[in-house]
Amino acid sequence: MPAEWTVAFLLGLLSSTHCLGMCGGIAGALTFSLSPEVRRQPRWLMAFNLAYNLGRITSYVVAGVLVAASAGWLMGLVGTPDRLVMGSLGMLFLVAVGLHIAGWFPRFSRIESLGRPLWRRLEPLGRRLLPVRRLTQAWGFGLVWGWLPCGLVYSALLYGMTTESALRGGLFMLFFGLGTLPMLFTVGVMASRVAATLRHPAIRRLAGLAIIALAPVPLLITQWGVS
Repeated sequence: MPAEWTVAFLLGLLSSTHCLGMCGGIAGALTFSLSPEVRRQPRWLMAFNLAYNLGRITSYVVAGVLVAASAGWLMGLVGTPDRLVMGSLGMLFLVAVGLHIAGWFPRFSRIESLGRPLWRRLEPLGRRLLPVRRLTQAWGFGLVWGWLPCGLVYSALLYGMTTESALRGGLFMLFFGLGTLPMLFTVGVMASRVAATLRHPAIRRLAGLAIIALAPVPLLITQWGVS
């Protein structure tokens, strides 16, 4: 459903103003860990950063498929909930994300504690891939990086659960990941020159308000078949 994919892309694009604090720092650090020869050649610098980010997005898609498939299985056991309920849940998730990004709902970050046990197991695998010397290493590091505890990714996954389909859940997370790509890729290539501007509170508030404005779209999708 194109409307659903548009919501996912815009959610990723707007929420990445918040992600710069954590993921942007990782992208910049990985860039500086590359050899001077790679950093001096723009095409190789962009290739390595693209590989990092594609690995990260791959993890998002896998998580989206697993979460949506699990939700679909559970719904098959207990009965499919009303479409209005699912659309309302999607709307509430988007409102919560918008408030968090704008700085008005800091407790939302507590959701990140859900993924910390898994991250403690995966983080050592990422360290073994450093220093990155090959594009396959960069993709592998991004694959691990994609499981870094992040409340905004988890909120997208929670929305993905409401799609009731492994395919739709995976596609939602694919477009969410693609939405995060422009900013995080740019920061990886240009490091702190861009990140400081994008982290400005006024920009984050505007991004949060824009996400809140998107909140009714899930209801339109589920109730009126917007596509």
